[in-house]
Amino acid sequence: MFLSFFQFLKDLIKDREFLLRLSVNDFKAKYAGSIFGILWAFIQPLVTILVFWFVFEMGFKSAPVDNFSFILWFIPAYIPWIFFNDILISSANCLYEYNYLVKKVKFRVSILPIMKIVSAFFVHIFFILFIYFIFLIYGYKVDIFFFQAFYYSFALIVFSMGLSWAISALSVFFKDMGQLISMFLQIGFWATPIFWNVDKMEPSVAQILKINPMYYIIRGYRDSFIYKIPFWHRISTSIYFWILTATLFIVGALIFKKLRPHLADGL
Repeated sequence: MFLSFFQFLKDLIKDREFLLRLSVNDFKAKYAGSIFGILWAFIQPLVTILVFWFVFEMGFKSAPVDNFSFILWFIPAYIPWIFFNDILISSANCLYEYNYLVKKVKFRVSILPIMKIVSAFFVHIFFILFIYFIFLIYGYKVDIFFFQAFYYSFALIVFSMGLSWAISALSVFFKDMGQLISMFLQIGFWATPIFWNVDKMEPSVAQILKINPMYYIIRGYRDSFIYKIPFWHRISTSIYFWILTATLFIVGALIFKKLRPHLADGL
C-alpha cells in the first residue's frame, strides 16, 4: 500500500504539467458559453458575502466577535467552506463529465478528482487574497500569520483528496450520490462553526462540534487572520485531524482502486 502510494505521488509529480493543463481547461470549460464566463466563479461567492455583510452588519447590526467586526470574523471561516463545497460537488460528477477519458485504457483516471481540486484551488487563491484585501480595508496590516492560511489550504486539499476519490467512484454506481452530498453539505454548513463561536457554547456541545474535521480548518483560518495562533499550538486537534485525514486518504484510495476496473462499464 505504501509503495503504491509513493509511486502515485511520483507519477503525480511527473505529470504535474499535464495535470495543470487539464485543470486550467476544466476551469475554463466550467463557465464556457455564459456571458461573464469564468467571472461567475468569483461573482457568486462575492455576492453571497455581500449579502451576509448587509444582513449582519447593516441589518442585524451584529455585535463584534472577540473585538472583531462580525464580517471579518465570518469571512475567514466561510472562504474555506466554499472551497470544500466546490470540491465535493464537482467530484461527484467528474467521472461522468470526463467519461471519454475514463474509457481510455491507458489514462490514469485517479487524476480526474485531483484535477477538480486544483481547478477549485484557482478560485480559492483569489479568495485568500480577497481576505487580505478586506482586512487591509478595515485597517489591519498583513503579518506572517496571514500566510499560515496556506498551510490550512494544504490540509484541506489532502483531507478532500480521499473523499474525492471515494465520492467520484461511488457516484458511478450510486446515482443519488450527488443529492446526498448536497444534503450533507447543507447539514455540514450548520454543524461547522462558521456562524458559531465555539468558545461561547456549552463545553459538551463544543466538544461534539470539534469532532467535525472541518472545525480544524475553519479554526485554523481564524487563527491565521484573527487570533494569531501558530498551527503547532493546536497539537491535539492537529493530531486528530491528520490521523483522520490519513485514514480517509487510504480508504478513498482503496475504494477507487477497487472500483476502477468497473468504472467504464458503469458509465
